[in-house]
Amino acid sequence: MSAPNIILICVDQWRGDCLSAAGHPHVRTPHLDQLASGGTRFSAAYSATPTCVPARVAFFTGQSQERHGRVGYVEGVPFEEAHPVTLAGELRKGGYQTQAIGKMHVWPERARAGFDDVVLHDGFLGFARRQGGRDVAYYDDYVPWLRRQPGASPDEDHVDHGVSCNSVVARPWDKPEHLHPTSWVGTQTKEWLYRRDPTRPFFLYLSFHRPHPPYDPPAWAFDDYLDLPPYEPVVGDWVDDYAAYGADGDHEAFVGRMDPRSLHRARAGYYGHMSHIDLQINRIRTVLADFGLDDDTIVCFTSDHGEMLGEHHMFRKGFGFEGSARVPLLFGSLPEGFASSNVVDEPVELRDVMPTLLDLAGLPVPEECDGRSLVPLLRGEEADDWRPLIHGEHVLLGQSLQWVTDGRTKYLWMSGDGHEQLFDLGADPHEEHNLAHDPASRDLLETWRGHLAEALEGREEGFVSGGRLVTGRPVVNILRHTRERLAAAGTA
Repeated sequence: MSAPNIILICVDQWRGDCLSAAGHPHVRTPHLDQLASGGTRFSAAYSATPTCVPARVAFFTGQSQERHGRVGYVEGVPFEEAHPVTLAGELRKGGYQTQAIGKMHVWPERARAGFDDVVLHDGFLGFARRQGGRDVAYYDDYVPWLRRQPGASPDEDHVDHGVSCNSVVARPWDKPEHLHPTSWVGTQTKEWLYRRDPTRPFFLYLSFHRPHPPYDPPAWAFDDYLDLPPYEPVVGDWVDDYAAYGADGDHEAFVGRMDPRSLHRARAGYYGHMSHIDLQINRIRTVLADFGLDDDTIVCFTSDHGEMLGEHHMFRKGFGFEGSARVPLLFGSLPEGFASSNVVDEPVELRDVMPTLLDLAGLPVPEECDGRSLVPLLRGEEADDWRPLIHGEHVLLGQSLQWVTDGRTKYLWMSGDGHEQLFDLGADPHEEHNLAHDPASRDLLETWRGHLAEALEGREEGFVSGGRLVTGRPVVNILRHTRERLAAAGTA
């Protein structure tokens, strides 16, 4: 059997529950549902470090944060020096033509991370813009393309409508739909398929910047969800634990109360992006059929992290809660012999994407990976020896937000102030009721404290002493820490 073509679709900030196939009451994703019906959907897929940069390191390298060293969001760390073994690089060594279209979020922005070529649009990229003295074409291909389109001005930009990239402010897209960055990914994919090498299998990484803010989908998609009943986010009985970190009314805050009208519009913009992306995925799959490639092209769909969307008065990502850390993960268009309409409940993580795709390509998994191939699960086989839990973390709110879960129970701990939470995800999937202070859950709490302490044993921050979690330890400056790791390895 010849090696299959592979398309990895990564969207940005898409919650794990936002699929109609997963039973979401409002979001409609018929084309993703169709993809899942022909393959496998993972119901307990997580991003262990749920922000853009460290999450992408995980699925580019197949490594956990304990191994790749990114425990928070830091710009400006040279990617290829820190992470020389990558998914695209291994596929290229195995004979694949490798192409990325869309968001990479690596440094420098044009670093290839193993790809033969990159057509780049990372979104607003404030870090790149703040470097100064560079034309946008040095770090973006979408804006120069936009300025060449009929009717566009030489100064056209994707920030013209004034909505920023971490804001709950929402409005429809201000230009024709075909000029939207989401549509641009579909257009670039079609154009690349004409130019590909037909003598080699291809690995195509398609990375949509949305549904990450700005919440600016086309007007039809925005209006479709604006007509929903008023948005009432779930709020847990524990929100006072985070009150000290709140900034009520701040449209870019991580924690805070927001007025109901803004929240309602934000939800419409967020869901509207999903409907737009779902149609572009159908467009891409139709183009594959036009090229005669649909029967031998595996498609994987996932996200780098989720979005809190006002739940528990929280926004954005970086938290260990389901809205932020759980992501969609689908594999479709699989070869004969794989399961269809398969739903797997075992806990999986973004680092498992690389070994899975290499396994599907018939290539060895490098020893640098500590993720695991999901191929047995894709075949519908039992997973008796699967990992028991996922450990996640992120530096946020001036401390390390730590968590462990097996997809059924979750324990969270804030390293700075010591707040802890325990949730029964089966009975309480929205994490509304904290069991950490329930006397009936005392033994369960102690067990899960132990799970986290075991995961953190030996960490340089000193999070564990004598087998117990230690509150108030200084969080390591992760930029310095990562550069020291590079220097020790002789790569910086």
